[in-house]
Amino acid sequence: MNLRPVVLIFLLLVLIITSQFEWKQQVGEAETNPTATRRRQQSLQREDAVKEKIILSQEKNIQQLNELIQSLQLQLLHCRLVSGLLSLKSEPKLASSGCMMRVAFLNGKATGIPRDSQCN
Repeated sequence: MNLRPVVLIFLLLVLIITSQFEWKQQVGEAETNPTATRRRQQSLQREDAVKEKIILSQEKNIQQLNELIQSLQLQLLHCRLVSGLLSLKSEPKLASSGCMMRVAFLNGKATGIPRDSQCN
């Protein structure tokens, strides 16, 4: 019979038994010392409260960033509109012909689209 597997199994059993004994001893200490248990619970509650405050603060920051992004997108859209209108006014052919132009925003780009087919 091979001695190596037997020794490994024996060591494994010793490890399992000692770990169970240590675990039961820690549980027994916790049950006999209610003040330590109460302190641990209070500590965990404080940690949870701090984590909740951090999460709420991060959610508030995210909301503020989303509002800022929306505001900047509106400013960009306004700048593009003004830029498109200024470019329409600066073209002499369109200004002298009296064609009505409309500014369409397609994919965030201002493009002049003729209203009727007489504008070339």
